[in-house]
Amino acid sequence: MPEFLRGMMYGLALCVAALSAARAQTIDLSASKVVDLSHPFDADTIYWPTEPTGFQLKQEHKGLTKGGFFYYSNAFCSPEHGGTHIDAPMHFAESRWTNSDIPLDRLIRPAVVIDISESAAKNADYALTPADVSAWEQANGRIPDGAIVLLRTGWSARWPDRKAYLGDDTPGAVDHLHFPSFGVEAAAMLVAERHVSLIGVDTASVDVGASKDFLVHRAIGAANVPGLENLANLDQLPATGAIIMAMPMKIAKGSGAPARVIAFAPR
Repeated sequence: MPEFLRGMMYGLALCVAALSAARAQTIDLSASKVVDLSHPFDADTIYWPTEPTGFQLKQEHKGLTKGGFFYYSNAFCSPEHGGTHIDAPMHFAESRWTNSDIPLDRLIRPAVVIDISESAAKNADYALTPADVSAWEQANGRIPDGAIVLLRTGWSARWPDRKAYLGDDTPGAVDHLHFPSFGVEAAAMLVAERHVSLIGVDTASVDVGASKDFLVHRAIGAANVPGLENLANLDQLPATGAIIMAMPMKIAKGSGAPARVIAFAPR
């Protein structure tokens, strides 16, 4: 490993160790794998059906310049809420944090992964329940205060098939969406009793697809808890032991932003 990279990773390890000291969890780089939890942004990226546009990449230059050297540059355009992205609390809660207000230490935390993929495979509208959380804790121990809670439904395997992923591919329509996610009672439990810093899911919303009132968004937003949506590769993470870094584009006053989300997990 180049010396500058070794130094950067060592500094990162110290930073995460400081954030995680209370929970005695650090990154051992020699024993860790880095898992990309993000889908790439391209013409196939899935956005919420009411978005009038998707991801657009416009080539500005690719080739030799007048000076004889190669140069490549693009311009891109994207709605805030599509692909792997963060929902700022103010997305559904007035006067709460916007995207650029979210403290960095809320985005770099130990994570737990709750797997409901078996239930979701039987019921596309399945919503995480407090009983699911309690069952997870019986098997793995209490969710640490301030942790990031990620919900694995198995839906990322359907990406980027819009109909399979959303349950419907009618442009502009949201009345027939079907996919699993958090239930509001479980989300309220995680916020009020486990004091989570962030929740995330491998579907298009922290609310189930059939939701019409977005109660989970409203509950976590009111508590200044952001949400990550359209995550990938949660099957590569253990139930406990991973550390997440969620780095959204820092859009001033944004209601959300595209995000690169990675995990450091035990090999």
